[in-house]
Amino acid sequence: MSETATPARRGLDGVVAAQTRLSHVDGQAGQLIIGGYELKDLAGHVSFEEAAAMLWNGALPNPTQLADMRREIAELRALPKTTLDVIEAAAKAPPIDVLRMACATLSLDLANPDDISADADRQDALMLMARFPTIVAAHVRIAAGEKPIAPRADLGLAANFLYMVNGKEPDPIAARALDTYWVTVIDHGMNASTFTARVIASTRSDMVSAVTGAIGALKGPLHGGAPGPVLDMLVDIKTADNAEPWLRREIAEGRRIIRGPRC
Repeated sequence: MSETATPARRGLDGVVAAQTRLSHVDGQAGQLIIGGYELKDLAGHVSFEEAAAMLWNGALPNPTQLADMRREIAELRALPKTTLDVIEAAAKAPPIDVLRMACATLSLDLANPDDISADADRQDALMLMARFPTIVAAHVRIAAGEKPIAPRADLGLAANFLYMVNGKEPDPIAARALDTYWVTVIDHGMNASTFTARVIASTRSDMVSAVTGAIGALKGPLHGGAPGPVLDMLVDIKTADNAEPWLRREIAEGRRIIRGPRC
């Protein structure tokens, strides 16, 4: 390579891979823009269902639209027997692996799993959003040696998840906290899992396949699997005074510093 040649880029750092209205992550400014709104204007102010509708349709739903959406979601929450069988067979597996395997089975419940029209995609998205909490809750129960609890149609997505996990009326404060958290992680731009989903969808594959692949990418310790190593790091650091010496030592020894799941 000549002295004037430009070195090849590694990965996608600095490369514009797509343009989107969905979200913008500005790490330098500490801002996350979702659908044109700053995160602070959404989290705690709108439900996860409302935020999802905004990303899908470009605007927050009106009360009638939101009620219709919630009714559709409630009707889709129950899991097919095949999916429950997979969850039971994988009872001892990590939750992210169970979610990936169970997600792949959901296409068996579709009349035409290869239909990628706008209407079919919307229906598939509603189905996935409705059933993911049911899958995770069922795995929690089965892994603990308990029977899964059927979803309720009268509760919102977060409250229903807590009900299916705990088997009792959900604490409204806990449900609101969980719902708020879900809004904060609803979209983070072109990260590894969303990029994976886009690549799969670009082949004209179906939504269930795209989301299954995205879950596989999310599992990795450099992406959604980062909280575990981060917790280990915090335990190792122990005190705030030890944070800088610990980081300097890790960097000097060439080890990777793991951030949270937004990396």
